[in-house]
Amino acid sequence: MVEKKKNDNFNFPPVGGKSPKTPKMNGYWMYILIFAIIIGFQFFGLSASPEKTSWQKVKTSLLDKQEIQRLVAISNSGEVEVYLKPDKIENHADLVARGFKNNQKGPHYVFTVGSFEAFEQNMREAQKELPEDQWIEIVYESEYKWTDFFSLIFPLLLIVGIWFIFFRRMNKSMGGGGGSGIFNVGKSKAKLFDRESNIKITFKDVAGLAEAKQEVEEIVSFLKNPDKYTKLGGKIPKGALLVGPPGTGKTLMAKAMAGEANVPFFSMSGSDFVEMFVGVGASRVRDLFQQAKAKAPCIVFIDEIDAIGRARGKNPNMGANDERENTLNQLLTEMDGFETNSGVIIIAATNRADILDSALLRAGRFDRQINVDLPELKDREAIFKVHLKPLRLAQDIDISFLAKQTPGFSGADIANVANEAALIAARKDKSAVDKQDFLDAIDRIVGGLENRSKMIKPSEKRNIAYHEAGHATVSWLLQHAHPLLKVTIVPRGKALGAAWYLPQERQITTKDQLLDQMCSLLGGRAAEELVFNEISTGAQNDLERATKQAYAMVSIFGMSEKVGMLSYYDSTGQSDFSFTKPYSEKTAELIDSEVKEMISTAYERAKTILREHQEQHKQVAELLIEKEVIFSDDLERILGKRPWDEDEDNQSKEESTETESVIENNRDGE
Repeated sequence: MVEKKKNDNFNFPPVGGKSPKTPKMNGYWMYILIFAIIIGFQFFGLSASPEKTSWQKVKTSLLDKQEIQRLVAISNSGEVEVYLKPDKIENHADLVARGFKNNQKGPHYVFTVGSFEAFEQNMREAQKELPEDQWIEIVYESEYKWTDFFSLIFPLLLIVGIWFIFFRRMNKSMGGGGGSGIFNVGKSKAKLFDRESNIKITFKDVAGLAEAKQEVEEIVSFLKNPDKYTKLGGKIPKGALLVGPPGTGKTLMAKAMAGEANVPFFSMSGSDFVEMFVGVGASRVRDLFQQAKAKAPCIVFIDEIDAIGRARGKNPNMGANDERENTLNQLLTEMDGFETNSGVIIIAATNRADILDSALLRAGRFDRQINVDLPELKDREAIFKVHLKPLRLAQDIDISFLAKQTPGFSGADIANVANEAALIAARKDKSAVDKQDFLDAIDRIVGGLENRSKMIKPSEKRNIAYHEAGHATVSWLLQHAHPLLKVTIVPRGKALGAAWYLPQERQITTKDQLLDQMCSLLGGRAAEELVFNEISTGAQNDLERATKQAYAMVSIFGMSEKVGMLSYYDSTGQSDFSFTKPYSEKTAELIDSEVKEMISTAYERAKTILREHQEQHKQVAELLIEKEVIFSDDLERILGKRPWDEDEDNQSKEESTETESVIENNRDGE
C-alpha cells in the first residue's frame, strides 16, 4: 500500500508545463451572485438604518426635550419617521451604536401608529403648552421601498425561472442528433459515428458467428467497393435484419460494422421513434432518412426494431389510432417507396422476428435475414478466448473444457461467467483465476447464489437427498438422458437441491430421447413415493417441465398416435392475440388424455427403475447426505459405467473421421 505524502495535499504544476483545466463557470452562479448583492444592499446596506421605537418614548424622550426636527408620516405603511436635530444625534447612545453621527441624514427613529387621526390628536395634546410657532408639523408622504417592489416582482420572476428551467430540461431530454429543443421534438435522435469517431470495436472482437460475420462483412464491402458488385448489373442490398436470441452479439456486430466501415454510421433504438406526441415517430423517421441521404453512402442501424415493427392490426388496443403503426408506415415508405435511397443500407436487430410485419420483411426492404444463433462448441471456445484475455489465469485453465461446460450459453452469458469467476477468485484472495472459480461461476449463474444459512430440518434434508438421488439414478440408467455432472442438496437460489446435467448439443430430438428426459424429470417424485410412501411439493418444477414437454410432444411435434401427425403451433406469430383454440373441444379432451397417459407411463417407468436398483439408489442418497455434493465419478462407482457414453464417443469419432476424409477427397479433387 502506498502511503500518502504530506505534500500530496498541495497542487503542483503538472509535468510538461501544461496548466490544469479550470472548471467552467456556470451561468446560474452569476444570477445567484447578483441576487445576493441586491439582498445584501437592502438588508446590510452601507447607510445606517433607523431605530425602531414607540410613541411613548418619542413623546417623553424626544418631543418634550425639543430634539425633533420633523416628523414624516408614511401614509401607505402606517409608520412615522422621526428626524432629529443635527446636533442632538450623538446624545443618544442607541443611535451612535447603529452608526449615526451628528449632521447625518435620517430618519433616525421610526414607529408604527394605528391611526393617523389619533396620532394627530396625541400630537396636539403633547404640544398644547408650547407656542404655535414651535409646533412640529406632520408631513405626509408615500414611500415605496425596494422590498415592496421585490414582493410584487418576485412571484413573476419565480414563474419565469421555473418555466426557463423546465423547458431547458425538456430541450436536453427531447433533443437528439438532429437538433435539441421542444420545437425540434420531431428531429431524429440517431447518433452519428463517422471517421472522426473513436470506435475501437472491430470484427476481430466478434468471436464465433462465422457465417453471420461473413454476411455483415460483405455489406461493409459493398459500401467500400460498390463498383465490384454493380459492374455486373447487381444491386446493393437495401437492408439486412439480424435475428437471434438475446445476448448472441447482434448489437456487438453492429458496433463492429461502425468500427470497420469508413462511411457514416447512424445508430438508434426502435423505442426512440415512439413518443407521447402524435406524429413524432413518423417525423423522426423522415428526418433520419433525410440525414442519411445527405451523407450517403452510409449505414443506418435500428436496434430492437420490434418496438415499431410489430405486425399491424395485431395489437391488443383494437380500433385505436396507434402511433407505432404510423411510424411503421412511414418507415416502410422510406425504405422502399417512390423515392430512391441509393447508398443507404438499413441494418436492424431483433429477437422477435416472428411478430414483425410481413411488409417489413419482404425483399426490397430487408433483402437479407442474418440468423445470429447461440454459439456452438467451437464458437464458445473462441468467445472464451476473447473474454479471458484481460484475466490473470492459473495454469489449470482449459478453454475447451469451459466451452463444454456451458452448452446453450450466449456470448453475454460467457462474458458474465468470465467476470463472475474473476470476482469469486478475488473474494477468496487468490492471485489467479483457476478452474474451480469458473465452475463456481457457472453454478452461480445457472442456479443462483448458495444459501447455506437456510435452516433445513434433518427430515427435510433426507427427503431432498432421496429426491435428488432419484433424479440422478434414473437419468444415469437411461440411454437418452443428459449426462449427469453433479448432484447437490445445498440450497441455491430458490431451489433446495439440484441435479446438474451436461445437455447434449443436438440439432433434432427423437421421441425416445424426449421420453427418457421426461422419465428423468419424474425420478424425484417417484423416489419420494417409494421410499417415504408420501409425496411433497418439492417436485413442482419437475412436474411443470414434464407437463409442458408432454403437451409439446402431442400438440406441436405430432408424437401421439391418437392425435396424429398434427401441429397446432403457429410459428409465424400471427395468432398471438387469438381468443380461440385452433382445435375443437373434443380434440382438446383427447390431447389432455394423451398427455396424462404419457406422463403416467413415464412415472411408472421411473418407479420401476428405482425398484430394480433400490440398493444403489439408497447408497447414492446416503452419500449425498454425507457430502452434500457428489459428482459423476461417485455415481459411476455405485451404478457402474454407462455403456452408452462409450458408444456415443466412438460414433462421434467415426463421424469426425468420415468428415475429415470427405474434406481430404474434395481437396484432392480440386
